[in-house]
Amino acid sequence: MKVTRATSPLLPLCQWLFPSRLAGLSVTLLKATALELAILAGHLLLYPSGITPERRATRALPSPDAARLPTEAKPPVVLLHGFIDNRSVFVLLRRNLAQHGRQHVESLNYSPLTCDIRTAAELLGRHIEEICERTGHDRVDIVGHSLGGLIARYYVQCLGGDLHVRTLVTLGTPHSGTRVAPLMNAHPIVRQMRPGSEVIEELRQPAPGCRTHFVSFWSDLDHLMDPLETACVDHPDLLAQNVRVSGVGHLALPVHPAVAAGIRQALDMEEPGVDSGTQTDGLTVA
Repeated sequence: MKVTRATSPLLPLCQWLFPSRLAGLSVTLLKATALELAILAGHLLLYPSGITPERRATRALPSPDAARLPTEAKPPVVLLHGFIDNRSVFVLLRRNLAQHGRQHVESLNYSPLTCDIRTAAELLGRHIEEICERTGHDRVDIVGHSLGGLIARYYVQCLGGDLHVRTLVTLGTPHSGTRVAPLMNAHPIVRQMRPGSEVIEELRQPAPGCRTHFVSFWSDLDHLMDPLETACVDHPDLLAQNVRVSGVGHLALPVHPAVAAGIRQALDMEEPGVDSGTQTDGLTVA
C-alpha cells in the first residue's frame, strides 16, 4: 500500500522560509489542513441527505432448499459512521467500492442520541444478522470510521460478532481511548472513548479464537487521536494489520482515493490462515 509522494508548488517557498526538515512537514500540514477544511465544507452540504436511513431494495428470500451463494462471491460491505455523523460520510467510498466489484454495500445510521457503545453494538449485531439472512451470506465485511469502528469492534470481540464478520476495517478509531477534547466529557459516549474507561478495558480482555481479521488505518496527522497510536489495534489474541497513513487528517480517511484503494486491498485479502499477530504497513497519500 504505497502511493508516490506528490510535489507541491509551495515547496520552494517553504524550503526558503523554513529549515529543510520543517519545510516538508509544513507543506504536508498545510495540504492536510486545507483538505480537512474542504472535506468538512462538502460534508456539511451532504449531511442532510444522510439523516434518514437508506432505502434497501426488497429481495425475495431464497427457499430453504436453495443452494447457498458460491464461496467466491464477495460478502456484503457494511459502512458505519463516526460520532455525530451519518452515512453521508461514505458517499465517495461507497461509489469506489461499487465500481470495483462490490455489488452489495450498505451504510448504517445509528442515532445521534446514542449514549452507550454496548447498546449500539447490540443493535449493529441485529442489523448484521438481518443482512446475512436477506443476502444469503454467512459473513459480512465492515468498514467503521472513528466511533463506528469501536462499536463494530465491541460487537466482534465482546458479543460474538466474529461469527458474522469476516474483516473489520477501522479508520481513525480510538482502540485504546483518546484524550482529545476533555470539555466533551459530559457526553457519556465520549467518556467511553477515554483511556481506561470500562469499554476500553473490556476490549483489553482476552479474546481467544476470534475469527475476524482486523485492519486499522491510522493517520500521523489525526487531530482527534491522542496519542496517535491509539488508532492501532494492539491485542495479542487478534489477527490485526495496522496501516499508517501519512499526509491526511481524520476527516479525509473515509474520503481519500488512496485510502479507498487500501481499504479495497484489505477487503480483497484471502481468508487469514496464519496465527494471531500484529502487522504494520504504511500508506503515503500526500
